[in-house]
Amino acid sequence: MEVILKEDVNNLGHRGDVVKVADGYGRNYLLPKKLAMEATAANKAVIEQMKASAVRRSAKEKGEAEQLVAQLNDVALVFERKVGENDHLFGSVTSADIAHGLESKGFNIDRRKVSLDEPLKSLGEFLIPVKLHREVTAHIKVTVKGEEAAA
Repeated sequence: MEVILKEDVNNLGHRGDVVKVADGYGRNYLLPKKLAMEATAANKAVIEQMKASAVRRSAKEKGEAEQLVAQLNDVALVFERKVGENDHLFGSVTSADIAHGLESKGFNIDRRKVSLDEPLKSLGEFLIPVKLHREVTAHIKVTVKGEEAAA
């Protein structure tokens, strides 16, 4: 079965691509979830128009992302966490924590855009990438400090 993708699908293709898929996968997953449409002559003409608008939208989003990168590269976040002996960190700093910290500084960024492979579980300074667009990535300086014990 040939389908035209309406959205990016992992391990299959990008929006606007014409791909061959198994009949069941297309009929039971892609079509009901509106991720694709059947590849007919009429739909191919519609898709060409969608591609043109997607290119314009992508260019606009990339421009906005590049402006945001200029602002984000100067941002530094500091997190204080409890530490035990040998600077062992209790808890960690996750991508959600970083997104919340950015939100408190006035940037509305989804936590899924913060490219953190695993939570930060040690003290120190880290340069964390934030993927704002397919081609644009900002880097944020994150410092994890030990919380001062109450004397």
